[in-house]
Amino acid sequence: MEQEKVLSLSFPISLNAVASSLVFTGLSVLSIVGPFLLGHPQWLVGTAVNACLFLAVVFLPSKYYLPLAIFPSLGVLSRGIIFGPLTPFLIYFMPFIWIGNLVLIIAFKKAFDCVGNNNIIFIAGVLGSSALKFLFLLSAANVYFKFNIVPAVFLQIMGFNQLATALAGGLISFLIFKIYGQYIKRGGRTA
Repeated sequence: MEQEKVLSLSFPISLNAVASSLVFTGLSVLSIVGPFLLGHPQWLVGTAVNACLFLAVVFLPSKYYLPLAIFPSLGVLSRGIIFGPLTPFLIYFMPFIWIGNLVLIIAFKKAFDCVGNNNIIFIAGVLGSSALKFLFLLSAANVYFKFNIVPAVFLQIMGFNQLATALAGGLISFLIFKIYGQYIKRGGRTA
C-alpha cells in the first residue's frame, strides 16, 4: 500500500508516447489558440492558460514545459485584443511571463517531491507556485513602472490578476486530476 501511495505521487503520470503527444498537442493548441477563441477578458484566458501549465506537470514529462511556458504569451500577443491598446507593452513582459510560467511549473513539480496526501500536496503546490509566479511578475511590473516604461494598470494586470488566474487554473487542473483519478479507479484504463 505504501509503495502504491508513493507511486501515485510521482509526476508526470505515466502515459505512453502517443498519449503524451496528444496531451501536449491539446495543451499547446489551447495555450496558443485559447486567446483567439476566448478573446477577452484576461481572467478567462489566464485561467485556461494556467490550468494548462498545471496539467502539463501532471501529465507530461519536463521536455514539454518550455514550449508550454512560451506559447500562451505568443498567442496573446498575436491576438492583440486581450490588453487592447496596452498589448504593445506586453512585449516588454514576454521574457518575464515565460520565466513566471516556468517558475509556476517548476515550483508545482517540486511540491510532488514531498510525501503525503495527493490532495494536500496538489493544493499546497498550487498555492505555493501561484504565489511565486505572482511575486515574480509583480516585481517585474514594479520595476518597469518605476522606470516609466509601462502604465500603472500593469501593476494590476501583472499582480493580483496573475495570482487569481493561477489559483483558478490550479483549481480547474485539480478537478481534472480528480476526474482522471476516478476514471482510472473505475478501470477506464491503466495510466
